[in-house]
Amino acid sequence: MQREGQVRIPSGCAISGVIDKTGRRMSGEAIIKSIAVMHERSNGLGGGFAAYGIYPEYKDFYAFHIFYETSAVKRDCEDFLERHFDIINLSKIPTRKIKEITDEPLIWRYFVTPLPTKLSDSQLDEREFVAKCVFRVNTRFDGAYVFSSGKNMGVFKAVGYPEDVGRFYKLEDYEGWCFTAHGRYPTNTPGWWGGAHPFALLDYSVVHNGEISSYDANRRAIEMYGYKCTLQTDTEVITYIIDYLHRKKQLSFEEIAAVIAAPFWQTIERMDTAEREIHEYLRVMFSGQLITGPFSILVGFDNGLMALNDRLKLRSMVVGEKGDLVYVASEESAIRLIEPSLDKVWSPKGGEAVVVNLNGGGK
Repeated sequence: MQREGQVRIPSGCAISGVIDKTGRRMSGEAIIKSIAVMHERSNGLGGGFAAYGIYPEYKDFYAFHIFYETSAVKRDCEDFLERHFDIINLSKIPTRKIKEITDEPLIWRYFVTPLPTKLSDSQLDEREFVAKCVFRVNTRFDGAYVFSSGKNMGVFKAVGYPEDVGRFYKLEDYEGWCFTAHGRYPTNTPGWWGGAHPFALLDYSVVHNGEISSYDANRRAIEMYGYKCTLQTDTEVITYIIDYLHRKKQLSFEEIAAVIAAPFWQTIERMDTAEREIHEYLRVMFSGQLITGPFSILVGFDNGLMALNDRLKLRSMVVGEKGDLVYVASEESAIRLIEPSLDKVWSPKGGEAVVVNLNGGGK
């Protein structure tokens, strides 16, 4: 007889998120409690958090979080960073020793800004320059991995259950206006520190429950635009698709949802003329970015949060509101634990984007 842990659980993984629309900062303790409620949806092979607004004193600088396997690759990577960036501050990321988290790499943090001469010579805008430098580190330095690179935000992830990962990184000591969390149950890829969620590039971060059947098509399509998919995981591809559609193509997040979770053609045909023309354009122009298969995702960005599940709603997702706070999780219990008295709670329809933007502050 097969026992728990010996069978595949395709609906596994847990996601949770909270955002204060006013930009008020809150402790990371609540998001740890929220994701811990869904402990059984993970198997200890990956957990992590993204936090926004946590570095106000360095808000104008890119915060690089980097895993190193050896001191030698750390020296080589730092030499590269010094040749391309002004390093304002660097330090180990604070952690605490706990028995549940083992085999940790060297984990360092750098606050940087591009050197004006390097940026000018590159003939790129600043964010593209930074993104290309991140890809250079991740593809050319064996044993170094930039897993977070945005401004005034950071990703914290590891192999372990998410509540243990939160304690390991002392997440309760951070304050931010938005947090997302993930508990991983990998089905096709191994559990390792870089493969844990969230995946991030610049200010965009993605946590994901599901499995996209269009991975190969999506990967080939996005690599045509200069992205390097090195981790063989669908969440990495989703992150790059979000970056491409929002930063490079300037689509709104509602339009992005209409691309990656596009309505079926028969649904589009029933729309009124103006709406139909928009959806037809998005489906034709960005067909390579259509994601198929079951998924629910939370996308953090520099001014808000988007929640979205696939157009058939094959993964659970619940949204709750209390005053200026918006909560999203795989299960309602994960919201009720940290806010028992909600003003409103509902489950979005398949393909229906929930986009929450800051009303002010927080950046």
